[in-house]
Amino acid sequence: MSAGIGRIEAVVLDVDGVLTDGRLYYGASGEQLKVFHARDGMGMAMLRDAGVRMGVVSGRRSPVIEKRLRELGVGEFLTGRMDKATAFAQLLARWGLEPAQVAAIGDDVVDVPMLRRAGLGVCPADAEPAVCAVADRVLRARGGSGAVRELCEIVLRSRGEWEAVVERFELPTGTEAGGGH
Repeated sequence: MSAGIGRIEAVVLDVDGVLTDGRLYYGASGEQLKVFHARDGMGMAMLRDAGVRMGVVSGRRSPVIEKRLRELGVGEFLTGRMDKATAFAQLLARWGLEPAQVAAIGDDVVDVPMLRRAGLGVCPADAEPAVCAVADRVLRARGGSGAVRELCEIVLRSRGEWEAVVERFELPTGTEAGGGH
């Protein structure tokens, strides 16, 4: 991993503990329920619109996850994958990208091999301590509570595209991720 941010062309995300708060909800019939933060989805839409590729590598398989990812325009998702280093390498090969061009976010020890290989490895504020220790950056936001949005802003700022995104929504360009209201 590199502490500096180069030109990020893709973001690879874990799901549970990153796009969600990590809790697992099951209905009476055994169906899985997930709670997603709308601001994380907005950040992902901003990335998509800026031409940044997105992929998901998750240890769990879930129709709910796949439905949400399709809604957000995530082009690649590998679910039921505990070997995240191999899955990460497969995504990079499909995209024709080098690790330095990719940011990855994860929250648990299974994500560490992926974070170590990424040009920018980040984790939510509430990630496991061992993950925080290897991440290039520990975000301010918790998993499922804006961590992905925070990463999206970091990527867009590093690409020099944040101001253009903000202008589309008629917001002042000086706003910071996670700023006060």
